[in-house]
Amino acid sequence: MSALRRTAPALVLGLLSGLLPLGAAAGEQPRLAATVSEAPPALLGAAHRPGCPVPAERLRLITMNHWGFDGRVHRGEMIVHEDAVRPVLRIFGAAFDDRFPIRRMRAMSHYDGDDRRAMADDNTSAYNCRRVTGDEEHLSRHSYGDAVDVNPRENPYVDRSGAVHPPSARAALDREPPAEGMLVAGDAVTTAIEEAGWEWGGAWSPPDYQHFSSDGT
Repeated sequence: MSALRRTAPALVLGLLSGLLPLGAAAGEQPRLAATVSEAPPALLGAAHRPGCPVPAERLRLITMNHWGFDGRVHRGEMIVHEDAVRPVLRIFGAAFDDRFPIRRMRAMSHYDGDDRRAMADDNTSAYNCRRVTGDEEHLSRHSYGDAVDVNPRENPYVDRSGAVHPPSARAALDREPPAEGMLVAGDAVTTAIEEAGWEWGGAWSPPDYQHFSSDGT
């Protein structure tokens, strides 16, 4: 059992290879303030069920701060595979340092595992045991807990048929000039994704601007 799994019920960010410490004292700048714990069944909800490729005991709940579009710090939650904790925290640490805005960050149980509802709500999320949206024949990488979608309304996904998800994000296919909350090649977030050894879908054809994953799928 790894040190990460032995530490319970929560890990502070400072335990994870020198990432930002847990909080900010009076007068200091805001911090990511991340904690990691076992994913509670209530937060897995409809996003997890028997037969999914990752057992529930290997999923972790990350609770962390993020900047919002209102310029304020908000508390978010995200469920990932235990092996994805470190890279995900590094990526979102870079996003936080850059004050990259995130609309909301909620576990997929709040949407009953419905990816279309989550995208319409501009939700940033990771684990969700489901088929690929727009390609029901294949299991999504989100089912393995090592893929993340960020700000779907600012970062649309185009499936193989040419359909845009969410449909309300069609205007965001025009990436110039970059709007607030867009992921752009070479920015702080996509650079952190690359440095973590993960891959951003914005360079794919057709593109999936909201998506990044450990294996490029």
